[in-house]
Amino acid sequence: MHRPTSDIIIDLRGVQRTYHLEGECVDALRGVDLTVRRGEYLSIMGPSGSGKSTLFNMIGGLDRPTAGRVLLDGVDLAALSERKLAWLRSNRIGYVFQTFNLLPTLSAAENVMMPLIFCGMAPDDAERRACDTLERVGLGHRLRHRPEELSGGQRQRVAIARALVNEPRVILADEPTGNLDLKTGEEILSLLKELQQASGATVVCATHDHKMLAASDRVVWIRDGRIERIAAREEIEIEIATMDGEEVV
Repeated sequence: MHRPTSDIIIDLRGVQRTYHLEGECVDALRGVDLTVRRGEYLSIMGPSGSGKSTLFNMIGGLDRPTAGRVLLDGVDLAALSERKLAWLRSNRIGYVFQTFNLLPTLSAAENVMMPLIFCGMAPDDAERRACDTLERVGLGHRLRHRPEELSGGQRQRVAIARALVNEPRVILADEPTGNLDLKTGEEILSLLKELQQASGATVVCATHDHKMLAASDRVVWIRDGRIERIAAREEIEIEIATMDGEEVV
């Protein structure tokens, strides 16, 4: 059985990512160095085009660097075959997306079962674990409902349950409150933090939402493909006021 040998679970070393678009080279990441501690809640912030989403995709093994290394538990993701990388994503990483990415023809329980089925679990066992996980996120009464029958907050809870059902070491949340109203977004934020503390998983969240900072252990700001600043939560003084229905930080 794998036993952690370091308190560092994610380690990026000199990561660069260049895209070739219509004859031009676009440097999305320009030599990023970043370590994430085991059990940490890390938020990545930055404006559109900053490289935030590219960095997020690198950590999740959804894209490969042009140069540099991305290590997850000491394993170089770029050195893995597509098959081994797919196994790692299925068994070690849980994903939560802004747009939920639920299959519309499946019930909440069936959506949450999918990662377990892909990993070879027997359907009956997968269904039991999926239902238990939906209970944990407060949706035990919505097991058989399809996404169109659920509110935005409920759909995001299903997505969180799907991310948690395989008991991953890392949860990657991409703008998890982006499509939600303020109250629902705060509920999802509290739920994510509660579940992260209970499971001991590492959470990396890419976000524009300053509410997410309150749950973070550390915050990384990225701009023009480079890390601009890293700060621990206690170093950040955040004052959120309401003006004309909008948050001002």
